[in-house]
Amino acid sequence: MLIEIYPWLKALHVISAIAWMAAIFYLPRLYVYHVEEVEPGSKTEEMFQTMERRLLKAIMTPAMISTWIFGLLMVATPGAIDWAAAWPWLKTVAVILMTGYHGWLSKKRKELLAGTNTISGRGYRIANEVPTVLMIIIVISVIVRPVWF
Repeated sequence: MLIEIYPWLKALHVISAIAWMAAIFYLPRLYVYHVEEVEPGSKTEEMFQTMERRLLKAIMTPAMISTWIFGLLMVATPGAIDWAAAWPWLKTVAVILMTGYHGWLSKKRKELLAGTNTISGRGYRIANEVPTVLMIIIVISVIVRPVWF
């Protein structure tokens, strides 16, 4: 049954992953401007908090969940993945790390909301490189499937 809809699972997985990545790249940029440019208690801070909440709750988290669901359905498709190869394991580790980064961003939003943030704009700029590195690992793992891992 799953093999018959596998191309649809793959398409929906890629669409979900693109949405997740777009949001996961944008949210830390919002944090940069939030901590560098926004006065605590201002209308602008209220706007940033709304933008951050909506991005996280309405786009980023649903996209992550759907990425996982479609990915797990592909994994459950008999014969779709050669688990003797290194690439699916490398991708799995990178996706788990990306999910952890997602959770970290969620925690940081709560800290910004509570006024307890300790990370500078520069710190968020540096942290924003994490998903880039993970995305590169994921894409190369799936497309190139290097044998040297």
